[in-house]
Amino acid sequence: MSPSSPSADQPLNVLFITADQWRGECLGHLGHPMVKTPHLDALAAEGVSFSRHYANAVPCGPSRASLHTGMYLQNHRSGTNGTPLDARHTNWAKEVGRAGWDPVLFGYTDTARDPREEDPESPWLKTYEGPLPGIRPVCMMGSWPTPWTDDLRAKGFPVPADIRFAYGERAPGADYEDGAAAPKPLIYPAAEDDTAFLVNRLMDYMGNAATKATPFVAHLSLLRPHPPFVAPEPWNAMYDPAEVPGFNRAETPEAEGRQHPWLAHQLSRKLFRAPENEKKLRRLKASYYGLMSRVDAEIGRLVAFLKARGLWDTTLIVFTSDHGEQMGDHWLLGKCGYFDGSYRIPLILRDPRARADGARGRVVTRFTENVDIMPTMLTALGLPVPVQCDGRALAPFLDGREPARWRDAAHWEFDFRDPADDAAEEALGLTLHQCTMNVIRDEKFKYVHFTSLPPLLFDLTRDPGEFVNRAGDPDYLATVAAHAQKMLSWRMNHDEQTLTHISLTDDGPVARTAERW
Repeated sequence: MSPSSPSADQPLNVLFITADQWRGECLGHLGHPMVKTPHLDALAAEGVSFSRHYANAVPCGPSRASLHTGMYLQNHRSGTNGTPLDARHTNWAKEVGRAGWDPVLFGYTDTARDPREEDPESPWLKTYEGPLPGIRPVCMMGSWPTPWTDDLRAKGFPVPADIRFAYGERAPGADYEDGAAAPKPLIYPAAEDDTAFLVNRLMDYMGNAATKATPFVAHLSLLRPHPPFVAPEPWNAMYDPAEVPGFNRAETPEAEGRQHPWLAHQLSRKLFRAPENEKKLRRLKASYYGLMSRVDAEIGRLVAFLKARGLWDTTLIVFTSDHGEQMGDHWLLGKCGYFDGSYRIPLILRDPRARADGARGRVVTRFTENVDIMPTMLTALGLPVPVQCDGRALAPFLDGREPARWRDAAHWEFDFRDPADDAAEEALGLTLHQCTMNVIRDEKFKYVHFTSLPPLLFDLTRDPGEFVNRAGDPDYLATVAAHAQKMLSWRMNHDEQTLTHISLTDDGPVARTAERW
C-alpha cells in the first residue's frame, strides 16, 4: 500500500467490527431499495466495499471460527455451535499478541474452547460462547449481557429476572399484526440499548489509548441486527412493514420443500420456519431493517469519536458480519443451508494509508470470503500470514490494484449434525457424520454437494431466486460434472497444510511456503 496519511512509520490501530446476522445487500450504497445506512455508506466512500463477500459457514460459532482463524470449516472442524475449536490453530488475536499488541474484545466471539486445554471446572466448558484464545475481554457480552443489564439496573431501568430476555423486552400493548401502526419498541431508550452500551465502553477504551498514545487492536462484536427483532424508538417505526420488499419464496412451504429432502426437513422444524402470518413476518423484517439503521447510527458515533480524538487517520476499520438471515425467503428464518441470503454479507474496509486517488469509494465485485479477513489484518500490521490460512489478504483491492490471480467463486460449508438430536439423521437416513453439505457459487451457477443426498444445481442467470434444481436436467449434466470436479479441486487445494511445507533433512528442517491459489 502507498502510504499518504499517516506517515509510514506511524503505528496503525485496528478496529474490527462485526454486526451479527446482516444480509449483504442491506446497505444504501449497494442500492437497497429501503434500508438507510448513511454512516456505513460514508465509510465505504472513504474506503472499499465488497459486494460479493460471503461467510464460509453458519451458524455463529462455525462462521466466526473461519473469520478468526482464516480457515475453512473442513480444516478448523468447529462445525456447530458448541463444537470445540482445536487449540492447535492460531488466530489473528494470538498473532497480534505475539507481536506486542494487546488485542481486546467488546462483545463476544462464540468460541467453543478446546476441553483438553481447560481445567475440568472451567466455566467455558458449559457454553459455546467462550472468548477467542489470545484475546482479552474488556466488556464481554453474549446471551448473558451482564455488564449491560447491571448498568440498566444502576440507572433505574427494569430488568427481567432472566437477563437473556433483556434484548427483546418490549413495550406493552398490541403489536403490528394485531392492529398497531408500527412494531412494538424495545422498552429501553436507544441511548441505553445494548449497541450504545458496547460502543460507549469501546470509546472509553480508545480514548484512554489515545491519551497514552498506545496503538490498539480492538474487536467490537455487536449482536444486532441478530434476533430478537426488537428495535428501540424511533427505529422500531422507521420502516413501514406494509412497504418492506416481499419474500423470495414458493407459494407454500410444502411446495418449497419439494426442491430437496434437506429443505423439506428444515421447513418441518418450527424454529427455522417463517410464520405464515404475513403481517407478523413483515413486522419482523421492518424491525430487522430498523436494527440495521440503529447499528449504522452507532457507527456514525464511532467515526465521529475517532475523528475528534485524532484517531481517524491512524485506524484501519473492518466492518463485516458472521452470516446473513433468511428473513422469510424460501419460507425460512435464521441462517442455514445453501441459499445466498444466509451467506452473502457486507464487507467494508477503510485503510487510512491508502491513496486518495487509488480505490476510495470503490465497490469490488470479485468474490471475497471471511477467511480473507485474518490475512488482511495481519498484512496491514506488517505481520506474516500463517500457513494455516485458506484466505488471502485483500490489500491490493485497497490500493486500487487487481491481484494477478483471484478466486472465481465463493465457497461455504454447512454442518447440520446435532450430537444432542438425531432428528435429521432419522428423517434423511443419514449418519451423524453425513449431515453436511458443501457449496460452490460462481457468476452463473451454484452447486450444492451432500455426502449421501442428491446434489443441487441452480442456473443463477435464469433462476436468481434459486427455485429450480437443474442437477437432474440432461441439458445441465456437463455443468454438474464440471462443478463437482471444481469443488473437489477446491477441497484438495485447501486440505490442512500447517506442516506440509516443512521437510526434515540431514541439515535440519527445510521450509518453503507458497500461495495456495
